[in-house]
Amino acid sequence: MYFLRRFTVRHARFFEGLYNTMESTMIAFDPLSRRIGYNRLERPVAIVEKLTKGLLFDCQMCGQCVLSSTGMSCPMNCPKNLRNGPCGGVRPGGLCEVIPMMRCVWVEAWQGAERMKYGVERIKVVQPPVNRELEGSSSWLRVVREKAALQRSLRPSSDRSKHAIARAFRGARKIEPAAAPVAVEPSAALSEQAVKESTAVFTDPKKFGLEK
Repeated sequence: MYFLRRFTVRHARFFEGLYNTMESTMIAFDPLSRRIGYNRLERPVAIVEKLTKGLLFDCQMCGQCVLSSTGMSCPMNCPKNLRNGPCGGVRPGGLCEVIPMMRCVWVEAWQGAERMKYGVERIKVVQPPVNRELEGSSSWLRVVREKAALQRSLRPSSDRSKHAIARAFRGARKIEPAAAPVAVEPSAALSEQAVKESTAVFTDPKKFGLEK
């Protein structure tokens, strides 16, 4: 296991590409996954994920995988579970102070990050504390579900009624500005009719019965 863990770090670029390909494929199957139900997929996918990542990365199934941000070196293998860099006890040669025969997880992480396309930028991102409630769940499904939902929200809607409402709203804005704008309306946003009415008290007092 430890040999394979170090192997994946030395070939971090390859495993980064492999993971990106797998993630894109799972996102492409999002319509089918939603039809089946992500909740139903959770258990079988978590089992496959545990076996695969356990073999290659000594994965601890924290449910919040950050391998792509830590040079393919799982920070949960650190005896102290440090998620944002090494402790102050790293021994000469990059060895762990708790397990002297093991290289520090974060020394390995930095070397792996240097081999990845955006690894150095990603490893500098501060990771949040581990949410223990997610332990044992599939981080693959969680990431895919979130990214697929984001793509759907950015995709132009196929519902023609929504486009009609949007066009009608733009037309309405030309005729009548918002009754209660959340901010001061710039003059360019007000309709020509509204601008005339707002200034009529100064230009045409007869219209408002204000002539003495």
